[in-house]
Amino acid sequence: MSEWTVHGARPVYQSPWVSLDLVDVEPQGHARYEHHLIKLAPVAAVVMLDDADRVLLMWRHRFATGSWSWEIPSGIVEDGETPEAAALREVLEETGYEIEPEQLTPLAYNEPIGGMCDARHHVYLARGARKVADPVDTHEADRIEWLALDEVQGMIDARQIVAGVAVTGLLQLLARRP
Repeated sequence: MSEWTVHGARPVYQSPWVSLDLVDVEPQGHARYEHHLIKLAPVAAVVMLDDADRVLLMWRHRFATGSWSWEIPSGIVEDGETPEAAALREVLEETGYEIEPEQLTPLAYNEPIGGMCDARHHVYLARGARKVADPVDTHEADRIEWLALDEVQGMIDARQIVAGVAVTGLLQLLARRP
């Protein structure tokens, strides 16, 4: 196998968060065809860990899937913003906790639907967060709680944590435990 040849693309729909293109592609040895390509704004997310080995999780409803689950703070990286800056901003807006930039370390990076979607997820680990305010984005979560890291694998298995960025970050943290 080799790289596909891209002959061009035409936009079908565009917004600041998502765009849909039809891309004229040609896999080596196969006929050209139009392939749908979804482009999503990059996402920054944070797994927050405290001194008691607990993670800060948000209980929220997702209308797109009609489901409730626990998630980590996350959001779109705005134009001109670094993923790190977006991570710090999202934590403060969604939870009211502040993280100093030096407390933020890369934990995971993934592209969740590489075959038809250009989406880039940057996940960070943060320790030493401190509560400085109430959440600004009050629509983001019904509850915000520190939950034991030892319970996270069971919560993922029970589909209580299903968001890809949360599962990726939390599994990476569990895999790196001593």
